[in-house]
Amino acid sequence: MIAASLAVLAALLVSVLVVGLVLRPRGASTLEFYLAGRRVGVVTNACAICGDYFSAASFLGVAAAVYVSGLDGVWYATGFAAGFVPVLLFVAAPLRRFGEFSIPDFLGRRLDSERVRLTAVTVVQLVILSYLVPQAVGSGLTWELLVGAGFAGLSPYVTGVLVSTVVIALLVVVGGMRGTTWTQAVQFLLLLAVFIWLAVVVIGSGFDYPSAVDKLTDEPLANPVQVDGQWQLRTEPSRLESGESAFFGHPGGRYGPLGQITLIVTLVLGTAGLPHVMNRYFTSPTGTAARMTTVWVLGFAGAFYALAVMLGTAARTLVADAATDRPWLAALTVDGVLRVPEYAPLVLGRIYGGEAGLAIVAIGALVAVLSTIAGLLLASAASWGHDVYERHINRDATQRQAVWAGRWAVLVAAALSAGLALLLRPYSLTALFPSIVATMVTWAFALAGSALAPVFILSIWWRRTTATGAVAGMTVGALTAVALVAAAPSVGESDLGELLLTPTIVAAPLASVVTVAVSLRTNPPSDVDRLWLRLHGTAGDRRAVRLAKLTIAGVGTGKRR
Repeated sequence: MIAASLAVLAALLVSVLVVGLVLRPRGASTLEFYLAGRRVGVVTNACAICGDYFSAASFLGVAAAVYVSGLDGVWYATGFAAGFVPVLLFVAAPLRRFGEFSIPDFLGRRLDSERVRLTAVTVVQLVILSYLVPQAVGSGLTWELLVGAGFAGLSPYVTGVLVSTVVIALLVVVGGMRGTTWTQAVQFLLLLAVFIWLAVVVIGSGFDYPSAVDKLTDEPLANPVQVDGQWQLRTEPSRLESGESAFFGHPGGRYGPLGQITLIVTLVLGTAGLPHVMNRYFTSPTGTAARMTTVWVLGFAGAFYALAVMLGTAARTLVADAATDRPWLAALTVDGVLRVPEYAPLVLGRIYGGEAGLAIVAIGALVAVLSTIAGLLLASAASWGHDVYERHINRDATQRQAVWAGRWAVLVAAALSAGLALLLRPYSLTALFPSIVATMVTWAFALAGSALAPVFILSIWWRRTTATGAVAGMTVGALTAVALVAAAPSVGESDLGELLLTPTIVAAPLASVVTVAVSLRTNPPSDVDRLWLRLHGTAGDRRAVRLAKLTIAGVGTGKRR
C-alpha cells in the first residue's frame, strides 16, 4: 500500500511541476509572472479561485464540523460560500477595472500613498502567514496518514511538510501565475471529483439525508472526550437552552446565537480581504469577466459545501454502523463515534473503497493543501516583490530583477511557513491538529475581515477615503482583532469567548468608523475624480474622457482636425 501511495503521490507532484514548466512565463515580465498577462478566462479563473479557497480546512473541516456538531457545523459551509456574495456585489468588477497587482498596490495607488501601501503589505503578510502554517501542518499530517513513512531518517510528518513545500515553491518560482492558475484549476476539479465520487457511493449504499438527520436527532448529541486517560462519550450541552442536551438537527449545540452571528460575519467579511483570493481578480481581462468569474465561484462553492455537509452527516450515521464489523475502526472510534472528526471523509473513503478509497480521499486532502499554498505564496511574492522591492528597495529595477525578487520572496515565505509548521510538531498535534487548523484559518479570516476588508470596500465605494484614514483603519482593525483573539483563552468557553475568537463583528465596524472619522479630517487624493472614473466608469465613459483630453490638447496646441 505504501508503494502504491508513493507512486500516486509522485505522479501527482511530477504532473504539477510539468504543468508549471510547460505554462511558465516566456518572458521576464512582472505582468506575466504575477498576473498571467491578465488573459485568464472566466471558468478557468473561477476554478483557480476555488483551488485557492478550498483548503484542507474546507475539504476536511466542514464535514468534520457537521459530524461533531450537527446543524451548527453548517454555519461554516454557509459562511465560506456566502463570502463571495459581497465580493460579487461590491469588489470584483471595480477591483479589476482599476487594474493593479495586489491589494497593497491597489490601496497605494487608489489613495496615492506609500504609507498605505506598506501598512497593507504588513497586514497582508500576517494574513498569509496565518493561512500558510496550518496548510503546511495539514500536508505533513496527510502524508502521515496516507504514506506513513519518512525519507532519510525524517519522520513522516516532517517529510510531508518538506516535500509539499518544496514542490509547490518550485511550481510558483518556475510557473508564476500562469502555471499556478492551470494547476489550481485542475486541482479543484480533482477535489470536486473526489467529493462527487464519495457522495455517489454513499448514496448508492442506501443513505438518505433527511432520514439520517431525523434518526440522528432522536438521541442527544454525544462526542468522545478523554478523562483521566480514558476515552468516553460526553453528551453535548445546548448553548441555547441551559441545562438541556444538544441534538444533531437542532441549533445551539456548539454555538450560541452570538457565536453563530460572529462566525458568519468573520467568514463573510474575511473572504473579501483574503489577498490570495482577491489577487486573482487582477488576472481577469475585464471587470465584467471578474464579475462573471465570481458567479461561477458561487455556483462551485454551493455545490462543494453542500456535498461536504451531506458527507459529514453520512459519516455520523454510517461510521457507527460500520464499526460493528470492521475491527480497524475500533482504534479510531469510541462507541462508534470518531475521536478525530476530521477523519470523517477519509474513513468513508476506506469503508466504501478500501485502501484505494482512503488513498483517493487523502490525496484529495493533500491536493487541497498544495493548491492553497501555491496561491498564498504567489500573493506573498506579489506583495514583497512588487510593492516593496520595486517601489522602495530598487526603484530602477528591470523586469527581470523584479521577477527574481518575487521568486526569492516565494522561497523565503515557503521556508518560514514550513519552519513554523515543524516547530508546532512537538506539541500534541494528534489531538490538537483539528482545532489548531480551524483556529488558525479563522484567525486569518478575522484579521483579513477586520483590517483589510473595511478599508478595501470604503476605498472602492467612498470617494472621501484618505490615505491617513486608511492607515488608521487598518492599524486599529488589525490590533483590535489580534488583541481580542489573544484574550480569548482567558475567558474560556462562553458567548464572550466565541466573540473574542471571531472578533470581526467588533473590529471591522471599529476600523470603518476610524477610517471615516480620520478621512473626514484629512484630504483625499487630488485626482480623486480620475481615480473614481477608473474604478466605476464604463468603457464608454473612459473613451469619452480620452477623446475630451485629445480634443483639449489639440485646441491648446492650435491643431485642427
